[in-house]
This record gives sequence, structure tokens and C-alpha cells, in this order.
Amino acid sequence: MKRFKMLIDGKAIESASEKAAVIKNPANQEPVAEVSLGDREDAALALGAAERAFPGWARTDPKKRGDLLCRGADLVRERAEEIARLLTMEQGKPLRYARREVLSSAEALDYYAEEGMRNFGEIVPSSSERTRSLVVRQPLGVAAVISPWNYPVDLLAWKVAPALAAGCTVVAKPSSKAPLAATEFIRAIHEAGIPPGVLNLVHGSGRDVGSELVESPISRKVSFTGNTETGKEIMEKASRHVKRLSLELGGHSPAIVCEDADIDEAAESCVQRAFSNMGQICISVNRIYVHEAVAEEFAERLVKMTGKLRIGDGLDPDVDLGPMFSEAQRKKTKDQIADALAKGAAVLCGGSEPEGEKYSRGFFFMPTVLDDMDHSMRMMREETFGPVAPMMRFSANDEALRLANDSRYGLAAYVFTENMTTALWFAERLEAGSVGINTTSPIIPSAPFGGWKESGLGRERCRAALYEYMEEKHIRIGLREGI
Repeated sequence: MKRFKMLIDGKAIESASEKAAVIKNPANQEPVAEVSLGDREDAALALGAAERAFPGWARTDPKKRGDLLCRGADLVRERAEEIARLLTMEQGKPLRYARREVLSSAEALDYYAEEGMRNFGEIVPSSSERTRSLVVRQPLGVAAVISPWNYPVDLLAWKVAPALAAGCTVVAKPSSKAPLAATEFIRAIHEAGIPPGVLNLVHGSGRDVGSELVESPISRKVSFTGNTETGKEIMEKASRHVKRLSLELGGHSPAIVCEDADIDEAAESCVQRAFSNMGQICISVNRIYVHEAVAEEFAERLVKMTGKLRIGDGLDPDVDLGPMFSEAQRKKTKDQIADALAKGAAVLCGGSEPEGEKYSRGFFFMPTVLDDMDHSMRMMREETFGPVAPMMRFSANDEALRLANDSRYGLAAYVFTENMTTALWFAERLEAGSVGINTTSPIIPSAPFGGWKESGLGRERCRAALYEYMEEKHIRIGLREGI
């Protein structure tokens, strides 16, 4: 069985403890590979390497940094099939979606290779002929980036790329539950010619490795994607050194289907976003509010489209949905469904595990549509992270807005209407970092992404992410009088 090592100071090494973990396929529980399991000592070693490498990398010509990122992107594309197969086997998503994720990670490297060369400063108007004021941006230092299991390559890439482009050195910690594809992604970037110590990777738990990355005074920036509770713990620990933070946390995205919506388009979009990656995505459609005048028609279309989805092993080219990532995720989904049914909800389709021998060893669950939901149900208050589309009916737009905003989360929201006035009315009032109008795909490279309220702080993607890894400095210059 292949063993995946860590990358510290330019070398692939075992952990100091020599401990290892076996990564298993969620579709059948068969072993995929072993991974070297690090602890605080390994994290400290990586931070030290990044600290030593920082001055040289920060002074490197941005064009050279960009060239190395582009070369890394080329290597990722060359190895895309290998990385994608690892991703499917460790995480479960269908192979075609794994390929898409890997290619998106290469796009991140190319994007910030260009953006890093546009780190322009400013000349501030002066009130005196004998003074000038310059504002420049400089790299923060060592960045600790911590990524989750649901998109282990893509979400890591959109942290690593801006950090390196900005001139920061990096210690990356992928999810200990899905580290294989992320490790190969980091290895490809390193083999493009990144100097030793600039890009490091440590496997291990959040309790050990993650805590060291956050608590050490060496790291000056922490970027984390994961659940809100862990994000709050990171904020508390990082506050001891007043570190810069980017936190992309939980979501509970509402979709509002207005009376005048294109019902086919709305249903198709909600199916795609509610069930993609088995609902294990931070911007998944978690709540659907449907105008009572079109609720029956919408429910019929939603159920019909859901019934066409094919579920199975992600390596099967004919499937649309793979297994859930873990038994814990499946149980959470089942518990929330049971709570909803006990409080009056109705199952329109799904609601159980699929039958058959081929599903018996994996964490499979049928995509589920629920109706007659209300806010007393856990599913309408808590992030499910499972393949469920719960519906609730409304009679007026202001009611739908109130329900949509009645959440501690604010990552994304969606509105379906043919009336642009209505669309903008909702978009300007919804409490979310991203709003999709007649689409549930609100994330693009060139626009900022992040949450309101308890969905996090800071922004990823676009130029905003580059600046998250930089400090602003004002330089005031006194000039001599005359020439």
C-alpha cells in the first residue's frame, strides 16, 4: 500500500512519531493508502522551515513567483487523472466532478500567478510640497492554511495560490480524513521549482497539528475552511498573537422560488445545488421557500428530477452521486430527517439508504425531498451537510425574506424570479456574502467569496484574497527644499 509522506523544508519525510493512518474508500470501506500522521513537533518543524524561507521568497520578483505557479499549474494538469482518482477514492464524489475540482485548482494557480504581478501601491495626495506619501502592500509572513474534506484540493488551492503569489511562505494542513489528493497537489507545485521551506505540508489532526499552526507565534496568518464551532476556537487561539484570519465557515443557504419563477429552471438549479457532492458543500441549498401558488408544480418537478439521479461508486462513469463521506455524516442526515418527520414534515422521495448488495458497504443515502417544513425543525436551523432538499411555502415576498434571513449563517442565498425589480429587492436585503439570481452557482474566480454573520470573515478568490495575505504600509517622505 502506498504511503503518503509530509513535505517539510523541501523534503518528503515521515512524521517524528512514525505513526500512520489508513485512508478508506467511503464507497466500499476498502483501504486506499496510508498517510504519515504528524503531531505538534512536525508542525513546529514546518513552521520553522517556512520562517527561514520567508525573507528570500518575499523578496523574489513577483514575475518569477508567478512563473513557478504557472509551472505548478501545468504539472497539476498533467497529473489531473491520477489526482482525481485519488480524490474520488478517498472522498467519494464521482470521477468527473473530481476531475473538475483538480482542474479548478490549477486555474487558481494560474489566476494568482497573474494577480500577484498587479500588486500596485498608491501615491496619496500631500498637503505639503516637501512631503510625499506612499502606500505599499507587503507579504504578512508565514501563512497556515487549513482545508476540509469536502473539496480537499480546490479549497486548498484557493488559499495556497494567493498566499504564495503575495510572497508569503505556507504550511498547509489538509483534512486528516481526506489528505491524499491534496498531498499530490502540493507535491506538484513544489516540484515546479518552489524553493525549500516556501511550501510545506503536514498531515495530522486539528487537535495536534492544527493547534500548533494556530497557536505558534511564527504563523502570522491563518486561513481556515470548516465548521463554525472550530472557526470560533481558532479565533480565540489566534487572538493571543493578534493574527490575521480568513474564516470560511458553515452555511445554511436559502433558495426562494417566487410566483413568477421559471419552475423548470428553479427545480433543476435546486436539484443541482442541494445534491451535488451529496449536499456536502457549504453553499448547498439547505432550505427552499416556494410561493404557495407554484408550490405543487415546483414539488412535482423537483421530485421528478431527483428521481433521475443515479447513485453508486464514484469510479463508475454512469453515476451522478457517490456515497456520503462518513457514517457520521449519514447519521446526522438521518437524525435531522427523523426530527422533521416527527414534527409534521412529509417525505416526497428518498429518505432512506438505497437497497442492494452494491450499497451495503458504503455510506450511501438516497437524495431526499421533504415538504411541509417549518422553522421548528432542526433541518431548517442547522447545517445538514447531506443530500436533502426541504421545502417550506410562503405567501408574500416579505415573509420569504424574513424566513431566509432567520439564520445565524450568511454564506449564500438564491432567488428565482423573472422580475428584475423583485430580484434586486431580495438581493439587496438578503444577509449573505453571495446571492445568486436564477442560478445556484455564485462562485467565480474574479469575485470575492465569503460569509456574513457566523459564516465567517475575510474573503477568498479575486484580488481581495491576495490582500488577505498582505499588510499595508504608509511611507511618508520628507523632501529637501528646492533643487
